Amino acid sequence: MKQFDVPHIYKSSLLSSIKEQRKQDDRLKKDFTPTLLNYGSLQIYLARHFGFCYGVENAIEIAFKTIEENKGKKIYLLSEMIHNPKVNADLKNLGVIFLQDTYGNQLISFDEITSDDVVIIPAFGTTLEIESILKEKGITIEKYNTTCPFVEKVWNRGEQIAKKGYSIIVHGKSRHEETRATFSQVSIYTPTIVIENMKEAMRLALYMTKQLPHASFYREFAGRFSKNFDIQKDLQRFGVVNQTTQLATDTQAISDYLKNYIMKFYQLTPETISEKFADTRDTLCYATNDNQSAVIGMLETEADIAIVVGGRNSSNTSHLVELCEVKLPTYFIDEASKLISATEIIHCDWKTKEESIIENYLPKKEQTKILITSGASCPDAVVEKVINRLVSFFN
Repeated sequence: MKQFDVPHIYKSSLLSSIKEQRKQDDRLKKDFTPTLLNYGSLQIYLARHFGFCYGVENAIEIAFKTIEENKGKKIYLLSEMIHNPKVNADLKNLGVIFLQDTYGNQLISFDEITSDDVVIIPAFGTTLEIESILKEKGITIEKYNTTCPFVEKVWNRGEQIAKKGYSIIVHGKSRHEETRATFSQVSIYTPTIVIENMKEAMRLALYMTKQLPHASFYREFAGRFSKNFDIQKDLQRFGVVNQTTQLATDTQAISDYLKNYIMKFYQLTPETISEKFADTRDTLCYATNDNQSAVIGMLETEADIAIVVGGRNSSNTSHLVELCEVKLPTYFIDEASKLISATEIIHCDWKTKEESIIENYLPKKEQTKILITSGASCPDAVVEKVINRLVSFFN
Protein backbone atom coordinates (compact mmCIF):
# COMPACT_ATOMS: atom_id res chain seq x y z
CA MET A 1 0.00 0.00 0.00
CA LYS A 2 1.20 3.52 -0.77
CA GLN A 3 3.29 5.29 1.89
CA PHE A 4 2.32 8.92 2.60
CA ASP A 5 4.45 11.86 3.67
CA VAL A 6 2.70 12.77 6.93
CA PRO A 7 4.20 15.60 9.03
CA HIS A 8 6.50 14.37 11.78
CA ILE A 9 4.41 16.11 14.45
CA TYR A 10 1.71 13.47 13.97
CA LYS A 11 4.02 10.47 14.25
CA SER A 12 5.13 8.34 17.18
CA SER A 13 8.32 6.28 17.01
CA LEU A 14 6.94 3.99 19.72
CA LEU A 15 3.65 3.27 17.99
CA SER A 16 5.24 3.10 14.53
CA SER A 17 7.57 0.38 15.83
CA ILE A 18 4.66 -1.54 17.34
CA LYS A 19 2.58 -1.30 14.17
CA GLU A 20 5.48 -2.39 11.98
CA GLN A 21 6.25 -5.38 14.21
CA ARG A 22 2.59 -6.46 14.25
CA LYS A 23 2.48 -6.09 10.47
CA GLN A 24 5.54 -8.33 10.07
CA ASP A 25 4.11 -10.95 12.43
CA ASP A 26 0.59 -10.89 10.96
CA ARG A 27 0.70 -10.00 7.28
CA LEU A 28 -2.75 -11.45 6.61
CA LYS A 29 -4.26 -9.37 9.44
CA LYS A 30 -5.98 -12.32 11.06
CA ASP A 31 -4.72 -11.73 14.61
CA PHE A 32 -6.88 -9.16 16.41
CA THR A 33 -5.37 -9.61 19.86
CA PRO A 34 -4.04 -6.34 21.35
CA THR A 35 -0.40 -5.44 22.01
CA LEU A 36 0.65 -5.40 25.66
CA LEU A 37 2.76 -2.51 26.95
CA ASN A 38 3.83 -3.74 30.37
CA TYR A 39 4.75 -0.98 32.83
CA GLY A 40 4.47 -3.19 35.90
CA SER A 41 1.70 -1.67 37.99
CA LEU A 42 0.12 -0.40 34.74
CA GLN A 43 -0.61 -2.67 31.82
CA ILE A 44 -1.79 -1.04 28.60
CA TYR A 45 -3.32 -3.10 25.82
CA LEU A 46 -3.22 -1.38 22.42
CA ALA A 47 -5.72 -2.40 19.75
CA ARG A 48 -4.26 -4.32 16.81
CA HIS A 49 -5.40 -1.59 14.40
CA PHE A 50 -5.91 2.06 15.33
CA GLY A 51 -5.17 5.59 14.19
CA PHE A 52 -4.69 7.15 10.77
CA CYS A 53 -6.20 5.26 7.84
CA TYR A 54 -5.26 5.44 4.15
CA GLY A 55 -7.79 8.16 3.36
CA VAL A 56 -6.75 10.38 6.27
CA GLU A 57 -3.03 10.12 5.48
CA ASN A 58 -3.80 10.88 1.84
CA ALA A 59 -5.77 13.99 2.82
CA ILE A 60 -3.12 15.26 5.23
CA GLU A 61 -0.33 14.79 2.70
CA ILE A 62 -2.24 16.71 0.01
CA ALA A 63 -3.25 19.50 2.42
CA PHE A 64 0.24 20.21 3.76
CA LYS A 65 1.78 19.91 0.29
CA THR A 66 -0.82 22.38 -1.00
CA ILE A 67 0.11 24.88 1.72
CA GLU A 68 3.81 24.50 0.94
CA GLU A 69 3.33 24.98 -2.81
CA ASN A 70 0.97 27.97 -2.61
CA LYS A 71 2.69 30.45 -0.30
CA GLY A 72 1.19 33.90 -0.61
CA LYS A 73 -2.13 32.61 -1.92
CA LYS A 74 -5.42 32.40 -0.06
CA ILE A 75 -6.09 28.78 0.77
CA TYR A 76 -9.62 27.71 1.66
CA LEU A 77 -10.89 24.41 3.03
CA LEU A 78 -14.54 23.52 2.41
CA SER A 79 -15.01 22.23 5.97
CA GLU A 80 -12.96 20.29 8.52
CA MET A 81 -10.23 18.31 6.73
CA ILE A 82 -10.88 15.36 9.01
CA HIS A 83 -12.64 15.13 12.36
CA ASN A 84 -9.62 15.77 14.57
CA PRO A 85 -9.20 19.03 16.50
CA LYS A 86 -5.39 19.06 16.41
CA VAL A 87 -5.09 18.59 12.64
CA ASN A 88 -7.75 21.23 11.92
CA ALA A 89 -6.15 23.65 14.39
CA ASP A 90 -2.75 23.12 12.74
CA LEU A 91 -4.22 23.94 9.34
CA LYS A 92 -5.85 27.11 10.67
CA ASN A 93 -2.56 28.16 12.28
CA LEU A 94 -0.93 27.81 8.86
CA GLY A 95 -3.46 30.26 7.42
CA VAL A 96 -6.05 27.89 5.95
CA ILE A 97 -9.54 29.46 5.96
CA PHE A 98 -12.55 27.22 6.63
CA LEU A 99 -15.57 27.96 4.43
CA GLN A 100 -18.14 25.86 6.30
CA ASP A 101 -18.53 24.11 9.62
CA THR A 102 -18.94 20.36 9.89
CA TYR A 103 -22.72 20.60 9.32
CA GLY A 104 -22.48 22.66 6.14
CA ASN A 105 -23.26 26.04 7.72
CA GLN A 106 -21.49 28.83 5.86
CA LEU A 107 -18.62 30.54 7.75
CA ILE A 108 -17.23 32.46 4.78
CA SER A 109 -19.32 33.34 1.73
CA PHE A 110 -18.40 31.67 -1.55
CA ASP A 111 -18.60 35.20 -3.00
CA GLU A 112 -15.23 35.96 -1.40
CA ILE A 113 -13.46 33.28 -3.45
CA THR A 114 -11.65 34.24 -6.66
CA SER A 115 -10.10 32.15 -9.40
CA ASP A 116 -6.65 32.95 -7.96
CA ASP A 117 -7.47 31.21 -4.69
CA VAL A 118 -6.94 27.58 -3.72
CA VAL A 119 -9.84 25.48 -2.42
CA ILE A 120 -9.18 22.11 -0.77
CA ILE A 121 -11.96 19.51 -0.76
CA PRO A 122 -11.82 17.51 2.52
CA ALA A 123 -11.54 13.74 2.92
CA PHE A 124 -15.34 13.40 3.21
CA GLY A 125 -15.83 14.73 -0.33
CA THR A 126 -18.43 17.34 -1.21
CA THR A 127 -21.74 17.79 -3.00
CA LEU A 128 -22.25 18.34 -6.71
CA GLU A 129 -23.86 21.70 -5.88
CA ILE A 130 -20.68 22.97 -4.22
CA GLU A 131 -18.52 21.52 -7.00
CA SER A 132 -20.60 23.52 -9.47
CA ILE A 133 -20.18 26.75 -7.49
CA LEU A 134 -16.40 26.31 -7.39
CA LYS A 135 -16.16 25.50 -11.09
CA GLU A 136 -18.16 28.63 -11.96
CA LYS A 137 -15.55 30.64 -10.06
CA GLY A 138 -12.74 29.12 -12.08
CA ILE A 139 -11.50 26.85 -9.29
CA THR A 140 -9.88 23.61 -10.45
CA ILE A 141 -11.41 21.24 -7.94
CA GLU A 142 -9.50 18.13 -9.06
CA LYS A 143 -6.09 19.57 -8.17
CA TYR A 144 -6.66 19.86 -4.42
CA ASN A 145 -9.26 17.17 -3.89
CA THR A 146 -8.52 15.00 -0.83
CA THR A 147 -11.70 12.89 -1.02
CA CYS A 148 -10.99 9.44 0.42
CA PRO A 149 -10.68 6.81 -2.35
CA PHE A 150 -12.95 4.51 -0.35
CA VAL A 151 -15.66 7.17 -0.24
CA GLU A 152 -15.31 7.55 -4.02
CA LYS A 153 -15.63 3.76 -4.28
CA VAL A 154 -19.07 4.02 -2.67
CA TRP A 155 -20.06 6.72 -5.18
CA ASN A 156 -18.83 4.63 -8.12
CA ARG A 157 -20.66 1.54 -6.91
CA GLY A 158 -23.80 3.62 -6.45
CA GLU A 159 -23.56 4.84 -10.03
CA GLN A 160 -23.03 1.28 -11.28
CA ILE A 161 -26.11 -0.19 -9.64
CA ALA A 162 -28.17 2.91 -10.52
CA LYS A 163 -27.48 2.26 -14.19
CA LYS A 164 -28.88 -1.24 -13.70
CA GLY A 165 -32.18 0.18 -12.47
CA TYR A 166 -31.68 0.03 -8.71
CA SER A 167 -32.49 2.84 -6.29
CA ILE A 168 -30.13 3.53 -3.38
CA ILE A 169 -30.52 3.45 0.38
CA VAL A 170 -27.67 5.24 2.17
CA HIS A 171 -26.94 4.11 5.74
CA GLY A 172 -25.48 7.18 7.41
CA LYS A 173 -25.95 10.21 9.62
CA SER A 174 -27.95 12.62 7.50
CA ARG A 175 -26.06 15.73 8.70
CA HIS A 176 -22.58 14.23 8.29
CA GLU A 177 -20.42 15.74 5.50
CA GLU A 178 -19.75 12.36 3.91
CA THR A 179 -23.41 11.35 3.87
CA ARG A 180 -24.43 14.70 2.37
CA ALA A 181 -21.75 14.24 -0.30
CA THR A 182 -22.71 10.63 -1.05
CA PHE A 183 -26.40 11.53 -1.26
CA SER A 184 -25.61 14.30 -3.76
CA GLN A 185 -23.23 12.20 -5.84
CA VAL A 186 -25.57 9.20 -6.28
CA SER A 187 -29.02 10.83 -6.31
CA ILE A 188 -28.37 12.35 -9.75
CA TYR A 189 -28.51 8.80 -11.14
CA THR A 190 -31.36 7.23 -9.19
CA PRO A 191 -33.92 7.79 -6.41
CA THR A 192 -32.03 7.89 -3.09
CA ILE A 193 -32.92 7.93 0.61
CA VAL A 194 -30.85 8.18 3.81
CA ILE A 195 -31.62 6.03 6.87
CA GLU A 196 -29.71 6.20 10.14
CA ASN A 197 -30.32 2.89 11.94
CA MET A 198 -32.04 -0.48 12.01
CA LYS A 199 -35.25 0.98 13.46
CA GLU A 200 -35.62 3.19 10.39
CA ALA A 201 -34.76 0.26 8.12
CA MET A 202 -37.62 -1.73 9.64
CA ARG A 203 -40.03 1.16 9.10
CA LEU A 204 -38.80 1.61 5.54
CA ALA A 205 -39.43 -2.08 4.80
CA LEU A 206 -43.11 -1.60 5.70
CA TYR A 207 -43.39 1.43 3.42
CA MET A 208 -41.58 -0.41 0.59
CA THR A 209 -44.07 -3.26 0.74
CA LYS A 210 -47.02 -0.84 1.03
CA GLN A 211 -47.99 -2.03 4.50
CA LEU A 212 -47.96 1.54 5.82
CA PRO A 213 -49.74 4.52 4.21
CA HIS A 214 -47.38 6.21 1.78
CA ALA A 215 -48.44 9.71 2.85
CA SER A 216 -46.87 9.27 6.31
CA PHE A 217 -43.54 8.23 4.74
CA TYR A 218 -42.93 11.76 3.47
CA ARG A 219 -43.39 13.19 6.96
CA GLU A 220 -41.31 10.53 8.70
CA PHE A 221 -38.34 10.78 6.33
CA ALA A 222 -38.67 14.46 5.42
CA GLY A 223 -35.46 16.02 4.07
CA ARG A 224 -33.80 12.66 3.51
CA PHE A 225 -34.97 11.57 0.07
CA SER A 226 -34.24 12.81 -3.43
CA LYS A 227 -36.47 15.07 -5.49
CA ASN A 228 -39.71 13.47 -6.77
CA PHE A 229 -39.06 10.34 -4.70
CA ASP A 230 -42.02 7.96 -4.94
CA ILE A 231 -42.12 5.47 -2.07
CA GLN A 232 -44.74 3.38 -3.89
CA LYS A 233 -42.40 2.49 -6.75
CA ASP A 234 -38.84 3.78 -6.22
CA LEU A 235 -37.67 1.04 -3.85
CA GLN A 236 -38.96 -1.95 -5.79
CA ARG A 237 -35.29 -2.53 -6.73
CA PHE A 238 -32.55 -1.21 -4.42
CA GLY A 239 -29.05 -1.51 -3.01
CA VAL A 240 -27.60 -0.33 0.32
CA VAL A 241 -24.41 1.73 0.56
CA ASN A 242 -23.00 3.44 3.64
CA GLN A 243 -21.23 6.36 5.18
CA THR A 244 -17.86 4.62 5.46
CA THR A 245 -17.37 5.56 9.12
CA GLN A 246 -20.52 3.78 10.28
CA LEU A 247 -20.25 0.46 12.09
CA ALA A 248 -19.71 -2.03 9.28
CA THR A 249 -21.68 -4.63 11.22
CA ASP A 250 -24.64 -2.24 11.47
CA THR A 251 -24.63 -1.56 7.72
CA GLN A 252 -24.43 -5.25 6.95
CA ALA A 253 -27.21 -6.01 9.41
CA ILE A 254 -29.46 -3.38 7.81
CA SER A 255 -28.67 -4.65 4.32
CA ASP A 256 -29.32 -8.26 5.35
CA TYR A 257 -32.56 -7.35 7.09
CA LEU A 258 -33.98 -5.53 4.05
CA LYS A 259 -32.80 -8.28 1.72
CA ASN A 260 -34.37 -11.04 3.82
CA TYR A 261 -37.56 -9.06 4.35
CA ILE A 262 -38.28 -8.58 0.66
CA MET A 263 -37.13 -12.11 -0.12
CA LYS A 264 -39.80 -13.45 2.23
CA PHE A 265 -42.45 -10.90 1.24
CA TYR A 266 -42.08 -11.51 -2.51
CA GLN A 267 -41.26 -15.22 -2.09
CA LEU A 268 -37.91 -14.89 -3.82
CA THR A 269 -35.01 -17.35 -3.73
CA PRO A 270 -31.26 -16.71 -3.47
CA GLU A 271 -31.15 -17.20 -7.24
CA THR A 272 -33.86 -14.61 -7.93
CA ILE A 273 -33.16 -12.03 -5.19
CA SER A 274 -31.17 -9.89 -7.65
CA GLU A 275 -34.50 -8.96 -9.24
CA LYS A 276 -35.06 -6.74 -6.20
CA PHE A 277 -31.73 -6.39 -4.39
CA ALA A 278 -28.19 -5.38 -5.42
CA ASP A 279 -25.34 -6.76 -3.27
CA THR A 280 -23.03 -3.90 -2.23
CA ARG A 281 -21.04 -5.68 0.47
CA ASP A 282 -17.83 -4.71 -1.35
CA THR A 283 -18.27 -1.00 -0.50
CA LEU A 284 -17.58 -1.39 3.24
CA CYS A 285 -14.37 0.49 4.17
CA TYR A 286 -11.47 -1.82 5.07
CA ALA A 287 -9.99 0.61 7.65
CA THR A 288 -13.28 1.12 9.49
CA ASN A 289 -13.79 -2.64 9.50
CA ASP A 290 -10.23 -3.35 10.70
CA ASN A 291 -10.41 -0.84 13.56
CA GLN A 292 -13.79 -2.16 14.69
CA SER A 293 -12.66 -5.79 14.45
CA ALA A 294 -9.54 -4.88 16.44
CA VAL A 295 -11.68 -3.37 19.21
CA ILE A 296 -13.82 -6.51 19.32
CA GLY A 297 -10.64 -8.56 19.60
CA MET A 298 -9.20 -6.22 22.24
CA LEU A 299 -12.34 -6.52 24.36
CA GLU A 300 -11.67 -10.23 24.83
CA THR A 301 -8.79 -9.21 27.11
CA GLU A 302 -9.70 -8.76 30.77
CA ALA A 303 -9.27 -5.11 31.75
CA ASP A 304 -10.49 -2.44 34.15
CA ILE A 305 -11.32 0.39 31.75
CA ALA A 306 -11.01 1.41 28.10
CA ILE A 307 -9.85 4.75 26.74
CA VAL A 308 -10.73 5.79 23.19
CA VAL A 309 -8.82 8.74 21.72
CA GLY A 310 -10.16 10.93 18.92
CA GLY A 311 -12.17 13.98 17.90
CA ARG A 312 -15.52 14.36 19.61
CA ASN A 313 -17.35 14.77 16.26
CA SER A 314 -15.57 11.82 14.66
CA SER A 315 -18.18 9.28 13.66
CA ASN A 316 -15.84 6.29 13.41
CA THR A 317 -14.31 7.10 16.82
CA SER A 318 -17.75 7.37 18.43
CA HIS A 319 -18.56 3.89 17.18
CA LEU A 320 -15.39 2.52 18.82
CA VAL A 321 -16.57 4.05 22.10
CA GLU A 322 -19.98 2.50 21.54
CA LEU A 323 -18.42 -0.95 21.13
CA CYS A 324 -16.26 -0.62 24.24
CA GLU A 325 -19.05 0.68 26.47
CA VAL A 326 -20.92 -2.58 26.11
CA LYS A 327 -18.10 -4.44 27.88
CA LEU A 328 -16.53 -2.10 30.46
CA PRO A 329 -16.23 1.52 31.70
CA THR A 330 -15.05 3.58 28.72
CA TYR A 331 -13.69 7.12 28.51
CA PHE A 332 -13.63 9.19 25.32
CA ILE A 333 -10.95 11.90 25.13
CA ASP A 334 -9.30 13.90 22.36
CA GLU A 335 -5.94 14.67 23.98
CA ALA A 336 -3.74 13.84 26.96
CA SER A 337 -4.69 17.01 28.86
CA LYS A 338 -8.15 15.50 29.41
CA LEU A 339 -6.41 13.15 31.85
CA ILE A 340 -6.40 15.75 34.63
CA SER A 341 -4.93 13.45 37.25
CA ALA A 342 -5.03 9.89 38.50
CA THR A 343 -8.46 10.62 39.95
CA GLU A 344 -10.11 12.92 37.37
CA ILE A 345 -10.72 12.69 33.62
CA ILE A 346 -12.67 14.92 31.22
CA HIS A 347 -14.88 12.46 29.36
CA CYS A 348 -16.93 13.17 26.23
CA ASP A 349 -20.34 11.54 25.89
CA TRP A 350 -20.29 10.08 22.36
CA LYS A 351 -24.03 10.59 21.94
CA THR A 352 -24.45 14.19 23.16
CA LYS A 353 -20.83 15.34 22.53
CA GLU A 354 -20.92 16.99 25.97
CA GLU A 355 -17.87 16.82 28.22
CA SER A 356 -17.93 16.21 31.97
CA ILE A 357 -15.41 15.50 34.71
CA ILE A 358 -15.49 11.91 35.93
CA GLU A 359 -13.88 11.20 39.30
CA ASN A 360 -12.08 8.03 40.41
CA TYR A 361 -11.92 6.62 36.88
CA LEU A 362 -8.77 4.64 37.63
CA PRO A 363 -9.34 1.68 39.97
CA LYS A 364 -7.32 1.53 43.17
CA LYS A 365 -5.56 -1.80 42.84
CA GLU A 366 -2.09 -3.30 42.69
CA GLN A 367 -2.13 -3.66 38.90
CA THR A 368 -4.35 -1.65 36.55
CA LYS A 369 -5.22 -2.88 33.06
CA ILE A 370 -6.32 -0.35 30.41
CA LEU A 371 -7.44 -0.97 26.84
CA ILE A 372 -6.58 1.83 24.38
CA THR A 373 -7.58 2.54 20.80
CA SER A 374 -8.02 5.62 18.63
CA GLY A 375 -10.09 6.78 15.69
CA ALA A 376 -9.01 6.81 12.05
CA SER A 377 -8.37 10.57 12.16
CA CYS A 378 -6.33 10.59 15.39
CA PRO A 379 -2.53 11.10 15.13
CA ASP A 380 -0.35 8.48 16.79
CA ALA A 381 1.54 11.32 18.52
CA VAL A 382 -1.64 12.15 20.45
CA VAL A 383 -2.05 8.52 21.54
CA GLU A 384 1.59 8.38 22.71
CA LYS A 385 1.03 11.47 24.85
CA VAL A 386 -2.02 9.78 26.39
CA ILE A 387 0.09 6.71 27.19
CA ASN A 388 2.87 8.81 28.71
CA ARG A 389 0.34 10.75 30.79
CA LEU A 390 -1.15 7.52 32.15
CA VAL A 391 2.28 6.10 32.93
CA SER A 392 3.11 9.25 34.96
CA PHE A 393 0.28 8.37 37.37
CA PHE A 394 1.94 5.05 38.34
CA ASN A 395 5.18 4.02 40.01
